[in-house]
Amino acid sequence: MEKNHNIFVKLKEDKGARAIAITVTVMLLVLTAIIITTVVANRAVKDELPDNGPSEPAGVTDPDDGTTPDPKPDPQPTPDDGKTDTETDALPTRFILPVSGVLQKKHDADMQVFSDTMGDYRVHLGIDIGTVAGASVSAMADGVIAQVWEDVSMGQCVAIKHGGEAYTIYKNLAVTLPEGIKTGATVKAGDVIGTVGESAMVEVADEPHLHVEMTVNGLQVDPTDYLDEEAKATLSEDTNFEDAS
Repeated sequence: MEKNHNIFVKLKEDKGARAIAITVTVMLLVLTAIIITTVVANRAVKDELPDNGPSEPAGVTDPDDGTTPDPKPDPQPTPDDGKTDTETDALPTRFILPVSGVLQKKHDADMQVFSDTMGDYRVHLGIDIGTVAGASVSAMADGVIAQVWEDVSMGQCVAIKHGGEAYTIYKNLAVTLPEGIKTGATVKAGDVIGTVGESAMVEVADEPHLHVEMTVNGLQVDPTDYLDEEAKATLSEDTNFEDAS
């Protein structure tokens, strides 16, 4: 206790030491004030940032993140307003093949398949139709383009909303799309919405192909289940991607 008392006595008698002590104290108080102000400002900025929401359209599930954004229902017209089934809530009666080719990989939400690109096993939510790069890709049914976006994993993508809360999603497209292919545009079955590209980074080691996904009422489904027998007959399944065991 005597030792501490001597220190204060010495500080009192030494004006230079007192000045240094006061300066250090002031600097610490200023630094503390700066830190508090910075924290408060950062919190305020964070609170003001807009929530841009999911990057994928309603009803679409990305196999990489497993999330399904909540769909935003469109106003439903009355049955007697003269609009077609596509403009009402009726599921299209027919879906056509989006591109001519061979079925390279099938849809399977349970069995994991080996990815040549990523060097691992993962589920394949969709089908891969092998064809030539640059082949025209058509809308599978009448609908409205719900979203056009570039996915970091699956490249250039287009999603079309159909009646019956159904979406068809076309991935691995060429980056350049036909004029008029944008969100909100109305398309008919067979309308060209893009061409086969090589933009999907997680499937770049595969042969040129179109990756097609489909959801109905927010659930991922097998697109081939909605093709008629004639359309299915044109696809010849390639099972080389399956685990031989």
